[in-house]
Amino acid sequence: MRLVACGVCHTDMYTASGVDPSGYAPTVLGHEGAGVVEAVGDGVDSLAVGDHVVTLFSPQCRECVHCLSPKTNLCLAIRDQQGKGHLPDGTTRLSRDGEPIRHFMGTSTFAEYTVMPEIALAKVSREAPLDRACLFACGLSTGLGAAMFTAAVEQGSTCVVFGAGMVGLGAVAGCRLQGAERIVCVDLSSERLEMARHQGATDTLVGGPHSVQQILDMTGGFGADHTIEATGSVAVMRQAVESARMGWGLATICGVAGKGETLDIVPRLLITGRRVAGSSFGGVKGRDQVPLLVQRYLDGDIDVDAFLSRRVGLDDVNKAFELMEAQDGIRSVIDFGS
Repeated sequence: MRLVACGVCHTDMYTASGVDPSGYAPTVLGHEGAGVVEAVGDGVDSLAVGDHVVTLFSPQCRECVHCLSPKTNLCLAIRDQQGKGHLPDGTTRLSRDGEPIRHFMGTSTFAEYTVMPEIALAKVSREAPLDRACLFACGLSTGLGAAMFTAAVEQGSTCVVFGAGMVGLGAVAGCRLQGAERIVCVDLSSERLEMARHQGATDTLVGGPHSVQQILDMTGGFGADHTIEATGSVAVMRQAVESARMGWGLATICGVAGKGETLDIVPRLLITGRRVAGSSFGGVKGRDQVPLLVQRYLDGDIDVDAFLSRRVGLDDVNKAFELMEAQDGIRSVIDFGS
């Protein structure tokens, strides 16, 4: 496929930093891509040259025991080879001076062209601008899906979202689309909290050590029906569990913690009814559901334009990492040109 646009995601920076326990090198980073199919191999029947596609680091074969179950989106078909940085046949298509370079998350979209498995591409409407559609390849779908699919937020519920980056803002929007009555967003940045209000937050809190007590005070001492963590901080993950409602509160964890970090939970929180769920790619079954989420954007249900902070060239990826580290904007998107 030919890349047209690619978001610069925190996961790329996380792996580049060396703290990713599943990371490897050398590799071509990038996984939040969108572009156009340029050629197809033998046996490919669901895609054709000219199709507009979004890359899926979380593929969907539609045949394995996980794909056939509504309980998970974690496809098993190519998981082992993808985890090694290989394409499904155990090889790579990338090299430098004869040295193989591995494929990052099965995608490697910090490149003008990449080779992808058929089951790791979602065909989307040609009406969707690809510099917006690319955000559904990871961050936006992860947040939307955490609320809509993993947590399955109920109409009229009270939700708390920790973090107002790309994933957290997506989760706020997802809670709104699910009909939540009250949506509280917690973040350290007043500017990002204002963006959360734009996406549907009814209340905002500046994060800190007293966040749990503040949420309990706001909810009559019970806690929220749903809490969604989107920061990667184990301390915040604990706050998400502690501020979930006694009796039936569900804490959904989206953030990726550092190597060796653990989440400390007081067992009594669980035996009094709270539950904890992990969410990878928001529980989204990529080939089936990413096109539907993109359509929600086209229908005007999601303001994706607000997430696109700036466009950069491929040579400016490191600058985009620096801006991300400084929490300057929500998403930088690499523009490869159309």
